[in-house]
Formats: sequence, structure tokens, C-alpha cells
Amino acid sequence: MYTNESIDQKIEEMIEKLRATQRKDGSWKYCFEGGLMTDAFMIITLRALDIKNEERLIQRLTDRIYSLQTSSGVWKAYSDEKSGNLSITIQAYCALLYSGYFTQEHPGLKKAEAFILKNGGLGNSHFLTKWMLAVNGLYPWPTLFYIPMTFLLIPPSFPLNFYQFSNYARIHFIPMMVAANKKYTIKSSYTPNLNHLIIRSSSANENWEHPFATRTNSSFTNEMNKLLRLPEYLHRLGYQKAESYMLKRLEDDGTLYSYASSTFFMIYALLSLGHKQSSPTVLNAINGLKHLISTNCEGIHLENSTSTVWDTALLSYALQEANVSSTSPMINKSVEYLLSMQHTKKGDWKIHNPNITPGGWGFSHNNTINPDNDDTSAALRALTRQARKEQKVRNAWYKGVAYLLSMQNADGGWAAFEKNTDFEMLTYLPLDNAEDAAIDPSTPDLTGRVLEFLGNYAGLTKTHPSVKAAINWLMENQEDNGSWYGRWGVCYIYGTWAAVTGLLAVGISPTSPAIKKAINWLESIQLNSGGWGESCASSEEKRYVPLSFSTPSQTSWALDALIQSRAFSKLSVQKGISHLINDSSFTEEGRTYPTGIGLPGQFYITYHSYNLLFPLLTLAHYQKRSYQVYLEKRSTF
Repeated sequence: MYTNESIDQKIEEMIEKLRATQRKDGSWKYCFEGGLMTDAFMIITLRALDIKNEERLIQRLTDRIYSLQTSSGVWKAYSDEKSGNLSITIQAYCALLYSGYFTQEHPGLKKAEAFILKNGGLGNSHFLTKWMLAVNGLYPWPTLFYIPMTFLLIPPSFPLNFYQFSNYARIHFIPMMVAANKKYTIKSSYTPNLNHLIIRSSSANENWEHPFATRTNSSFTNEMNKLLRLPEYLHRLGYQKAESYMLKRLEDDGTLYSYASSTFFMIYALLSLGHKQSSPTVLNAINGLKHLISTNCEGIHLENSTSTVWDTALLSYALQEANVSSTSPMINKSVEYLLSMQHTKKGDWKIHNPNITPGGWGFSHNNTINPDNDDTSAALRALTRQARKEQKVRNAWYKGVAYLLSMQNADGGWAAFEKNTDFEMLTYLPLDNAEDAAIDPSTPDLTGRVLEFLGNYAGLTKTHPSVKAAINWLMENQEDNGSWYGRWGVCYIYGTWAAVTGLLAVGISPTSPAIKKAINWLESIQLNSGGWGESCASSEEKRYVPLSFSTPSQTSWALDALIQSRAFSKLSVQKGISHLINDSSFTEEGRTYPTGIGLPGQFYITYHSYNLLFPLLTLAHYQKRSYQVYLEKRSTF
């Protein structure tokens, strides 16, 4: 068991660890580990463009990729993934050959080859992987593939326009479509021959060989066919628009929208439009990618973006919840950093929300035009206490709150990045993960997190019109078993924690049917160890899939929801706290298991900050609630 003293000691240990790791600028920089796709694409791109003087980097990335291969010869997106992941295995196989340090006869690659062939070959891979293969001349472009770039010329005021896609779809689709339309390929002396992995008779190529622009089963397809018939000069203008779209969204470090993935695609798109490999834009993009390489990921890793703003905002907030003074040097420095990261420029979000002043925060240190609602609410939590005392902080806080409230969707919920980009028809496009990436709808995790901020830090309650609309949206989207699905964390535990704490913060009673149902569900999935663990497979199957082991972040989320719902004295909480404060109760697999989601089935995230961040936050809330219970008992004497 545990005592209040042992919890206090654990909290103090975590605080000291954070004090020691805070950087001079006030931020915390933890690894944002997103699988091997970016590492593989970096090797392929450096070799394809014949970039010199990067041999050491390529060798280190090669070593990391090979170290992640399982004994059966496959690569996985997460440890409990059944058999293996075809697309990730293809990415790794291809990158190792490009590196020049492996041949097809290597025993590890022979095992991978057998797995790839058994699962349908290159043609069965995810659209993103197949595109990377095609642009590098490793897989044939489909003959009929053509997406009319005139689509970009349609004004946003029209019922069907490009800005109805999510911003993360747009920033990836544009470069991908440009290169695909041009049927661009690039080869170098490092390019391997993968013809032995192409199964010509595969039926899984339907969406690749017969693109949606030629189909007649949707209004979107009909509109694409109309655009195909426009005059040639408008198509040329569409390509100019695509090029301008990308170049205007470059960050100072050369990356596109601060993402490695979109930057890779942009490089190939620019080459297809006639840019030279030696052009400043291409070289700056390569340099920007190199700056995303981290050595803090238990080895080397190319982060798809940094998570510096996210980590700093949440850690500063958690420290303050743990009674670190808002005027302490550690918090002062973090607040100054966050103030410097508040956005001042209008980004694409202005299309659907034109009349609001910029005031949000982005996810990464190099993100200046793509704020998101989760980071904005996280930063605002961290600023609240100082905003009550200092005018400069208060001004930034009010600007952020105004921005956040203005981003509420018409249905009452909040999305990740933009407002009202939830045109459901786009989810039926025959592209892999269209339902997850094509639009940016309201989600329970975002809506719950915003509500938690508005209730606990902005003083809004369930009587406020915006809050009332959000409550209604959450109530309508609760699962039959009492859980909520989280889009950006794994998965039902994450969504349920966010929704429950958000609803409680704005005044929904812990005894309400929705909260009681959610708490009963959380207790029903608690492991015998006292912890909680959910598989990444939940995001693919859209149902709760348990793990046989617990993870620190998921255990913390479940416990925090129970604690906030006044289930403080329940045995489930007592068991959970005992488990949480005992580091040895978590296995290595549990500590390293990804609990964030980028793209279900393909891209999962291990936030290296989470094993410290969320246990600290939950234990702080437990101690705070313990003290409240103590005062309540004293008042009855």
C-alpha cells in the first residue's frame, strides 16, 4: 500500500526531475517518437537525391530501423499488432536496401520479403507507402491517375471546395497529387529493384489503378469529372496554385507546416514541377528535416515534428497543479516560453473563422501558422495563475480564450485544428484512412479537454451557451458502454478521461447517468494489477481492445477520471494509486508502448514525456482531493 507521505515523495521526485531537465529557454524537450516511417523516408530521400556528406546519419538511421525488426522478420506499428504491419515492413525493407548497408540476400530481409509476398506484395501497402514507392520508381504509377488541380481554384464560398478537407489532409494531398499527376519518378545509383515484390494479379490495387476521379458513385466524383474537362490553361493555373500553396506555408526552417511527412512529399512535388535538386528551397527543406533529428529517443530518430510546446504547456500546468508556485523560476521561465510561442499570424484556419484575431498555440517549436485547439487549451491552463496577476500574461490569456471559443464547431464540439471541416462525403473517398484524415470533425477528446479548461480555468459553467452546446454534443456521442472514443490518444480510455473531466468541470454531477456509466466502464476494464492498458488496435477496430499489461499514461487517465468524479475512496482508485507510484509495477513494454495516435493502423506516437507528465498530474489531483475530503470531514465534527 501507500501513504500520503509516499505520494508526496513521489511527486517531489518528479518535480526535481523536471527542474533538472528544463532547458534555458524555459521549455521541455522530450522525444516525439512516431515509428520508423520518417527514418525510412529520410534514408530513401537522401539516397534518391544523392545528398553528400550524410553517411554517418544514414548509417545511424539504418541501425535503428534494423534494430526494430522482430525475430520473425517483420516490423510492427505496436508490439501487440497481429503478425506484422505490411506497409511499415515495406518502408523498412526499402530503406535498408537504399542505405547500401544491406542486400536482398541478408537473412533479415529475406524474412521480410517472404512476409511482404505472403501479404499481397507492394500493391497491398498503404496509399502513403505506395506513393513513396512510385515517386522513387519502385512501383508503377497508375495509368489513369489524375486529380484535376483546378480543384484548388474553386473559391471557399462554393459548396464543394478544397478547404473542406482537413488542414493535415490538404498539406499532404497537394504535394502528393502534384507528383502523382506528373507521374514523376527519380532514381539514383542506390535505387533497388523491387519488381520481385509486385504481384500483378493483386485485386487490392483497385483504388490505385482506378482513381476516384474516374468513378461515378458520388457527387465528389461527378465534380472532379467536370473539372477534368476545363481548358488546359486552367489546369496550368491549378499547378501554379498548388506550388504557391506549398511555398507560402513553409516555416523558417524550411519544413512544410513543420511536419517531416509533408516536407518529404513537397520535395518530390517541387522536383516534379521543375525545381532543381540544388535549389535553395529543396536544400532548405532537407536541412529542416535534419533539424528534426533527435538523439533523445533512446537512440536517433527523425521526429515528424517536435512536441516542445505541447510538452512545455502540459508540464508547466501539471507542476502548478502539484503546488509548484506560479512565481517560481521554473514556472516563470515556462510561461515566458509559452508567451513567445503564441501565434500572431493568420493561417488556413481563417477560411472558416475569418473574424477572429490570432491567439492560439501550435504543437511544435517551429510551428507559427498552424495552431490547434488542444495545444491552445493546454497553454492557457499553464498561463492562468500568472494571468490573474500580470497584465502581459492576462492579455495573451484573453486573446487565447477568445480564439478557442471562436473555434467551436456548429455541432457544439471542438475539432483539432479548424472549424467546421467535417464534410462527411469526403470520408468516402477511396483513399486509405480517408475517414480518419480527410476531415477534422468534433471529437470527444478535444471537446472534453476544452470544456475542462473552460470550467476549471475560465469560470464557465453548464449554463453558458457554448458550454451547453458542447455538453449536448458529448452526451449524444457517448458509446453504449459508457465510454467515449479519443481520436488523438489511445483510445477509449483517453476519450473517456477527457469527456468525464470536461463534463465535471462545467458542473455536470458525478451522479449523472452519463458520468456513472463512464465510471462503471472504466472500473470494469481495470487490470488485476490495478492499472489500465488499451491496445492501439482499438483505433483500427473502433472498439475497446485491452492490453495484458498497463501503461503509466492510460493508468493515469483512468485514475484521474475516477478521482475527479468523487470515486476517491473506491478500491479501484486505491489499487490504481498503489500501482502508479510503484515504478517496478510497469513492464518495459508498458513504459514504451505508444499511447498517441497520428494515423490509425499506420502512425502511432510514443510521447516520452507522458510517463512523467500524467502520473504527476494524477497524483497531484489525488492529493488535492484527499485534502478536500479531510477538510469536509473536519467540518462535520
